[in-house]
Amino acid sequence: MGAGQNTKAKAEQVTIMRSQLGRVRGAGSAHAGSHHWKAERVTAIALVPLTVWFVIAVLSHLGAEQQAIAAWVAQPLNAALLLALIAMNFHHMHLGLQVVWEDYIHNIPRREAAILATRGACLLLGLLAVVAVLKLAAAAH
Repeated sequence: MGAGQNTKAKAEQVTIMRSQLGRVRGAGSAHAGSHHWKAERVTAIALVPLTVWFVIAVLSHLGAEQQAIAAWVAQPLNAALLLALIAMNFHHMHLGLQVVWEDYIHNIPRREAAILATRGACLLLGLLAVVAVLKLAAAAH
């Protein structure tokens, strides 16, 4: 066996040693979760000003009548910020819980079921919150 054939055989061995999943992903461990990590950070950063705005708004409306709150929610900027807060909160919650399930549930079918159930619950609860904001805004008119 010549030197060129020996090098070729070693290269094939390295390729064969990669797992099937590693060959399918092609990205390796350093890039597999980067999108998820970035999404968690973006939603966390977006939640900071939205939460501060929401807390200030709630405190400024303590003791207000429902019609006053409905009129406040009916303002386009307030409605948009509330909807953004809802979307960011539920998306961030889903991302965080998915990481918990991936870290602590070692049975793959159970982990996938937990992730799917979490995604469904976050979507359903988020939609219910959006409907509540829209109904409250419509009550002002």
